[in-house]
Amino acid sequence: MKLSQVKSVLKELETMGFRLPSGELVPKHFHVTEVGKISKHFIDCGGTIRNEEVVNFQLWNANDYDHRLHPEKLLHIIELSERVLEITDQEIEVEYQGDTIGKFGLDFDGQYFLLTRKQTDCLAKDKCGIPVEAPKVKSSTLNDGTCCSPNGNCC
Repeated sequence: MKLSQVKSVLKELETMGFRLPSGELVPKHFHVTEVGKISKHFIDCGGTIRNEEVVNFQLWNANDYDHRLHPEKLLHIIELSERVLEITDQEIEVEYQGDTIGKFGLDFDGQYFLLTRKQTDCLAKDKCGIPVEAPKVKSSTLNDGTCCSPNGNCC
């Protein structure tokens, strides 16, 4: 989910909540303790230099049950971050502390923001010898009716 999409959703909400991949809700008294820009400059295993940038939200549970974050307040924090940090319309990455700090993607289901699992991947499969998985095709779709018939000449 991109930052512009989050802002659009926030403008329509009266309250907001976040749901973990397990289905459990982040406690209602969470805070967004950071809105930032994370830049990653690296070389992949194939030797290609890469740059990635995401907008980061850090969610935090406090024992403060009286100060819940409302959509308009988060929208204000985002707009301030855009101006001061020169944040552009990038994908959102959310940090949330469970057993350890997890990094999640973000989606919205019409009611809750969904923290989605992120996956690692090789970015240079063509250069480091990782076989590309062939698409799976049903053998019945390959049969044009001539093979494996009495006059098909396949045996």
